[in-house]
Amino acid sequence: MAHDHTPAHGGHDEHGGHHVMPLSLYWGVFFALVIGTIVTVWSATIDLGALNVIVALVIASVKALLVVLYFMHVKYASKLTWLFVASGFFWLIIMLVITMNDYSSRGWM
Repeated sequence: MAHDHTPAHGGHDEHGGHHVMPLSLYWGVFFALVIGTIVTVWSATIDLGALNVIVALVIASVKALLVVLYFMHVKYASKLTWLFVASGFFWLIIMLVITMNDYSSRGWM
């Protein structure tokens, strides 16, 4: 009977092998995401004026980065994967800048 040597937790490294990540790292990222969610809800109860949207977007971006790096295993992925992830974040930043420019130029603010 052959054994499958695929690790239960981990991603691929640059050479196509698996990078084993400890379960404690996954739990740490999970708790960071939970804390980020709590901070997002808490910050929504505080009147920061126009900064409410910016604070929420920054927290959401940090949480998305944690998910991409650790749960999607991009941290240990190839350079090509990093290029595609970086280009996705680049376009996200462009879209957020355009959206915030439109949002801040509205007369009802």
